[in-house]
Order: sequence, then C-alpha cells, then structure tokens
Amino acid sequence: MSEKIYACLLRLFPSGFREAYGEAALQLFRDRARDERGFSRTLRLSLDLLADLAISIPREYRHIRPALIGAAVQRRLEGAPYFFVLEEESPGPGALIFGCAVSMVALSLFSSLLGHAGNHRPLSDSADQRRHAAYARPSAFRHPTAQVADDAEDTTIGSTSGQPPTTDASHLRPDEAMPNDSQWNALLPRDSSRFPQAKPPQPQDDASPVIGTPAENVKLDAAERQRVMDAVIQNLKKYYIDPDVAGKVADALLAHEKNGDDDTVTDGGAFANLLTKQIRDVSHDMHLEVVYSQNPLPDRPLGPTPEGLARYRKALVLDNCTFKKAEILPHNIGYLKLNAFPDPSICQATATAAMASLNHADAIIFDLRENRGGFSTSVSLIAAYLFDHPEYMYDPRESPTQQSWTLSPVAGNRLADKPVYVLTSVLTISAAEQFCYDLKMLKRVTLVGETTRGSAHAGVFHRIDDHFGMGIPEARAINPYSKTDWEGTGVEPDVKVKAAVALETAEKLAESKLRKR
Repeated sequence: MSEKIYACLLRLFPSGFREAYGEAALQLFRDRARDERGFSRTLRLSLDLLADLAISIPREYRHIRPALIGAAVQRRLEGAPYFFVLEEESPGPGALIFGCAVSMVALSLFSSLLGHAGNHRPLSDSADQRRHAAYARPSAFRHPTAQVADDAEDTTIGSTSGQPPTTDASHLRPDEAMPNDSQWNALLPRDSSRFPQAKPPQPQDDASPVIGTPAENVKLDAAERQRVMDAVIQNLKKYYIDPDVAGKVADALLAHEKNGDDDTVTDGGAFANLLTKQIRDVSHDMHLEVVYSQNPLPDRPLGPTPEGLARYRKALVLDNCTFKKAEILPHNIGYLKLNAFPDPSICQATATAAMASLNHADAIIFDLRENRGGFSTSVSLIAAYLFDHPEYMYDPRESPTQQSWTLSPVAGNRLADKPVYVLTSVLTISAAEQFCYDLKMLKRVTLVGETTRGSAHAGVFHRIDDHFGMGIPEARAINPYSKTDWEGTGVEPDVKVKAAVALETAEKLAESKLRKR
C-alpha cells in the first residue's frame, strides 16, 4: 500500500479526526513503511492498517453523531441549507467494512489507471504499430533486384544472458516475427529465419517516424481479393524455385476461391494469413507466405544506414565476434564455442586467431549448441581449416559462386586431418546447420547432441501493392549430396544425446579416438 493510497483512506475519517491526528497517522505509516521492507512485512503492514481502519472509522463516527444531528437541527431552524440524519442508529459494522473495502478497491484501481496512463504511448508508437511499421520496410526480405547477400541469421550480438530465443519464426504470423539480416539487425533480439538474405534499414527507435501513414485495416471486397490472389499466383509461377509446385499451389488457390472459402474474409491481415495457409498446405514450404502491412509499403527497398553498420560492427567487436571460448581441454582436445557465424569482413582476424590457438590440438570440438546462424562465407572460412584441399559447401540459399568453395589448405594449419566433433541442439539454426550438414555429408565431423532447428531456405520479397506483398524462395542451389536438405527436419546428430551432456559425450568420444590412434 502506497502513502498516497493511505492518505486517501484517511479521508474516510471525520474532518475533526483528520485535523487532529491525520499528520501523525501519515508519519507513523512512513516510519513503518521505511523499516518494514520485504513481502511478508509489507503484507503485515497492509493488514494492520486495514484492521485499524475497520475498527476506528465506525468508532469515530459514533463519537461525532450527536454533533451532526444537532448541527442539522440548528441549520433547519435558522433557515440555512442543511442535511438531516434520517436514522438515529449507527450504521452496522458490516456496512462500514463493506464500504471501506469498496473504497479501497476503487482507490487501488484508480491509482493503477493513473500509472498506466502515465506510461501510455500514442497509438503510432505502440508495439503493434511498430510491428506493422517494420513490415512497411520490404527490404527486410531480399529484394528481387538486390545483390544476393550472405546468409545472415540470428546472432543476438551482445547478449549477456547466454540464452538465445527459442521461437521458431518459420511458424509465426507476419506480425509476430520480422525476417531480418544480422548484418543490420544483430543489435536487436530476434528469431526469424525465413528471409535472411535481406538488408533491412537501421531499426527506428520510438522517437523516429514510421514509414508511411498509418491507415485503417484494409477491408476487402471480392474484386480486391481477386486482384491480390491473381498477383500471388503470377508471382509464384514467375519466381518460385519449383515450377511444378507453383502450378499446384495456383490450382489450389483457384479451387478455394471457386468453393467460396475466401468469401467471408474482408480483413486484410486475415486474408494474407488465409492465403499463406492455403499455399503451405500444398507446398509444405514454410518460407512461402503472403504478408500484409497496415502502413503503406515503400516502392523501393531501403538500404542500411552508415550508423546501423557502425553499430553492428561495434557490437561484434564488443562481443568478440561471438567467439565465446577457445581453449585446450584435457587430452589435448581443442574446444571452440561459437554463437554465430559473423561477417568475415569484420571478424576474419578474430576467427583466424581462434583457430590458430587450437592449431596444435589432437582433436577439435566445435560447440554450436547456441549458434543462431550467420554468414555462409563465415561457414566456409571456418571449414577451410578442416581440409587440405578446396571443398564445396552447399548453401541452399543461393546458387554456387566462387565463395562456395573453402580456401583450403590454410597456410600453417595442422587441423586438416584431426578428428572433429560438433555439438548441436534444437537452437542450432541456419548457417550453423549448414556447417553441420555439409561437414556431415563430407564425412568430416561427428555430430553430437540434438537434432537442429530445421531452417534452410530463404526468400525474396515481392511487393503486390501498398499493403500486400509475399516472400518467395528463389535460390536454385545445387546440392551434390542429396535431393533434400535440412529444411523442416533439421540435421540429425550421429550421436544423439541431450544438449546438456553433449560436451561430456564428445570429450569421451575424442579420448577414445585418440587412444586408438
């Protein structure tokens, strides 16, 4: 109970009592509130005050009742305005206690509402509005005319909690998770993995204006729904990586329309969600989706700001480029804990130093249990130390380029023929999964832990109109190992154990391997 609430409760006493004892009562409250801290003592103080009020208020009003009646009669005789006490009996204790309780509840609610009003943000700055404002920036996806960027998954740079988010954004609605690129948004906690090739602008703070003018949620009639669906089908057939699947999805959408499954939907966001569900029911591709933005979408993608790039670089440096630990364990086993695959243009020196510190180890353990992905070029950089010749590193997000091969052998490197173990968990995602998948397919590592998250593909954002757009996977990567990758299924470990005991298990496996050698 706060002092303000107690002061309000004192007003339930007669004015004479307040004038005589009000200040002393408040001072007593202050003294006890200062000395009696902690939950139990605070609760006891509140109960004592309530009991005192329940006992004292009826008593004080019984004392002043004769004066009230006399004053009422006197005013009536003098012709002045007056009030008259109808009952000669005091109110019952139950009525007084009930009145006190109601008053206290009302005062508490009023106090809470005042505090809430003080913290209230205008609608344009609300969380929901900011989410829609974020979706008004289509460059959060890779733009169809933009250069294909390195994979940039979630890194949560600078996090001190050591516990990255666990939400799989592939299954969230557009307003629940914003697809983004760690090169520009790594300073923000996030969990999306659907469209990592984008280059979003610097996130705006609460003081920054949002893009576009907030509008009422779009209400769709039959013609509007038809127009949006036609655009979705056209984009699918033109851009989707699998033309056969695109045709099947288009047929399914038209069948839903013919059956009247869309007729009752007039809300823009609901229609986007419905189309996304219908598309995924046929394609089973969680990276295909229709999105809706309450704010008008800009005509062109917005690039990163110099300030945003500077913040990203600074955050990486402060976090040692997410290289959390590099050390030699007993039995000369090298251990590297890496929580992301960061931009090599910033972190190559850090990566080189970390690998050099393990160069004389007899076996290597990579700990990727909390690795939230990053750049495929960083994957190739680290993997280069594990081969004595160039190896192709399959990346499902883009077609093969010169950077798809490792720059092996690395001068002075002694790790190319050493046993390698990689620790995984359900949090291991995206570029970290690429590292696991490729090295497993090349039979170069032993995976120990849990099945990884299962996020492989990426998409390009296509603007339909001021409020609708869609994400479409377009990369035509070449997988030399299998017809499928880890999308939706994750990478299965060779030795399946709980993530918590993966390191201990890998150490034992390495020790056994080294003894045999």
